[in-house]
Amino acid sequence: MAAIDGRVRIGILGAAAITPAALIKPARLGSRAVVAAVAARDISRAEAFAGKHGIPRVHPSYDDLVGDPEIDAVYVPLPNGLHGRWTIAALEAGKHVLCEKPFTANADEAERVAAVARAHPHLVVMEAFHWRYHPQTLQVLEILERGDLGDVALIEAAFCFPLLKRGDIRWNPALAPGALMDAGCYPVSMIRHLGKAVTGAGPSGFGREPRVVSARARLHAPGVDRSVGAELQFPDGGPSALLTCSMSSSLRISLRVVGSRGELRVRNPLAPQFFGRTVLSVDGRPAVKRRAERTSTYFHQLEAFCAAVLDGAPFPTGVDDAVANMAVIDELYRLADLAPRTPTD
Repeated sequence: MAAIDGRVRIGILGAAAITPAALIKPARLGSRAVVAAVAARDISRAEAFAGKHGIPRVHPSYDDLVGDPEIDAVYVPLPNGLHGRWTIAALEAGKHVLCEKPFTANADEAERVAAVARAHPHLVVMEAFHWRYHPQTLQVLEILERGDLGDVALIEAAFCFPLLKRGDIRWNPALAPGALMDAGCYPVSMIRHLGKAVTGAGPSGFGREPRVVSARARLHAPGVDRSVGAELQFPDGGPSALLTCSMSSSLRISLRVVGSRGELRVRNPLAPQFFGRTVLSVDGRPAVKRRAERTSTYFHQLEAFCAAVLDGAPFPTGVDDAVANMAVIDELYRLADLAPRTPTD
């Protein structure tokens, strides 16, 4: 589907709290996307959301929005267990999709979505790992690809925060919940992308995926993890990796890479526009500190999405990457003696 007037017309499924930061504000800053419509289970909520954010059209149901001929793309910020169903529905209606992470409830569902996406090769499906599109991330990948750190032995990634609301949907057993799904998917993505940069696997080097060596979880409720810690290992002498995630601890967002020649530390790799910084130490020289660009990760992500839709530009978080990420998440759950999540009925 071609966009009109050089802009991608995006419809939103749901009135999720993340949407203003992730889509509405970035669209106002750029010139290639416009938020054209919203739908929610409660139409009054959709109307209130549209009024607050200046969205011109409100649909009475998700199906109506997905079928809207004046929509080019659908943004899916629904609960985790609904991502797969509505990504498929949007694709089958001929829409491009920007789907929030995690891509689906589990790897099997991710494969089903990927099969539909591959049957519609003219449509863009992007998993919204916004961290991957920021200039700070590109700088970190360049450092690793150049080999500045020598032989990399260890990658550490952590995302922890306190989720104090006990009734939050991210704890709901029916909605593919848990700390690994909502927080840990980011360290998994970081470890995988940085590991491939280190091993020279390139942007599509899925044979270089890490295996999970060990994983342990603490529970919020039966079957619902509040924190996960794990060790991973890349093949063929690649680096090991340590993952930490939690929705029941103090805020921690960090990334560290250790090599034979030095160390790279990244403060706030997830949203570097907020006090992000890289600190590189090599061969005993004083650390080189670089402040991150203050432009939002979400802005860069939306620009990349529009470039993919309008120009056919490549991007790193497509369906193959999404399937690989979900496969690691599933294995982390299994080794932590928990079942992978299931789609919402």
